[in-house]
Amino acid sequence: MKILKSPFVPWVVAAALGVALLSVMASRRGRLVPAVPVGVAHDRRTVGTPAPVVTPGRRILYWTDPMTPGYKSDKPGKSPFMDMDLVPVYDDGSSSPGESGSVSGYTSIAISPERQQAIGIQIGKAEVRDLAQTIRTVGRVTLDETLLFQIRPKFEGYVEDLFVDYTGKSVRKGQPLLSIYSPELLATQQEYLLAVRARERLGASSNPDVARGAASLYESARQRLLLWDIRPADIERLERSGQPQKAVTLFSPVDGFVMTKNAVRGGRVMPSDTLFEIGGLSPVWVLADIYESEAPLVHMGDPARITLSSLPGREWKGKVTFIAPMLEEATRTVKVRIEFANADGALKPGMYADVTLERPLGRVLTVLDSAVMTTGTRSLVFVAHDGGRLEPREVKTGARVGGYFEIREGLQPGDQVVTQANFLVDSESRLKAALAGFGPTTAVTPATSEHRH
Repeated sequence: MKILKSPFVPWVVAAALGVALLSVMASRRGRLVPAVPVGVAHDRRTVGTPAPVVTPGRRILYWTDPMTPGYKSDKPGKSPFMDMDLVPVYDDGSSSPGESGSVSGYTSIAISPERQQAIGIQIGKAEVRDLAQTIRTVGRVTLDETLLFQIRPKFEGYVEDLFVDYTGKSVRKGQPLLSIYSPELLATQQEYLLAVRARERLGASSNPDVARGAASLYESARQRLLLWDIRPADIERLERSGQPQKAVTLFSPVDGFVMTKNAVRGGRVMPSDTLFEIGGLSPVWVLADIYESEAPLVHMGDPARITLSSLPGREWKGKVTFIAPMLEEATRTVKVRIEFANADGALKPGMYADVTLERPLGRVLTVLDSAVMTTGTRSLVFVAHDGGRLEPREVKTGARVGGYFEIREGLQPGDQVVTQANFLVDSESRLKAALAGFGPTTAVTPATSEHRH
């Protein structure tokens, strides 16, 4: 009874319970973790495991579980974490008997089809298809500069009649614009009529010099009228009628519209005066701005299309006729001129148009653009093989068009590549390659892994 009442009894009991608890934990730990030699993985099932294929000239460093970073074993077998075979890692950093580490910093990985589906990996095929490089920009409709004309008299006179009397009026080729009375031109017509009569009387003269003189005078007077822009038909009419015309009519040399009108009825005109300025409307030019990065893709003769927001449903087709030799520093763009037919005049100077330039690339090998990972110095894809093996491969890409990349080197038609979740694959491949550089280490057992978690 005195012993039970002693103040040391609770402390003795607590110590005994602590020793008992430690003994139980130690016994349970001994049952959970069997003795495993250093560097040997805890292998639950090694019977029936196929022997690894060893490539001559390459040495296996260790075996690893692709799904458990950091786990390494010095012999083949099944993963202690899931029902899958351990994967050998070779001294070149690769993990396939027939593969060499061709992409530095990466290595192949093995992911079961079930696991691929779980993490969202999708596979696409490298295929040959027709591609066309497309550039979209905005352009402005302008006049064809080769169809700009200025109407200037080559003699002094006065405006007698004005047939086109306002700016913007449409004119047709050969349409009368105005008539001018010119005393100088009237005198020249009279001289021409005298030369005609002299040629008729003296052309049959027995004196050759007289006949030649009459013919020379006639040709000189006719040439003077032609140089003053008198039409040959008007000269023939003058010759037939024998009467000089008081006023001479000037005609439009092109179909278009009046851009400038300076002529006024009754006004005096001089040879230096611009009476009309006329611009043709078919064809017209569209001036488009092409960014500096896209300028090398545009070539003379490339087909082009334009549409107008004001005329939905209509489309005009033309071709590139000029590429500016200089870059505009303010906008970092190059002017490209495209020519379009405009028979009905629907394209009016000053309109803005949506421009589409196309350059066919022909039939080329392509993959989805989501399959290509660009690091800044190189482009990579992950090629899918049988058994869930994903191999990193460097490729050379061309144009990127309509959701596809042109592949110039690195793939063959029919190759399967990862198109979705390739960032996860990229991270796993780089991590595995980095771990492979540390060399073999002590295996991580499931119990140790659980203890860390």
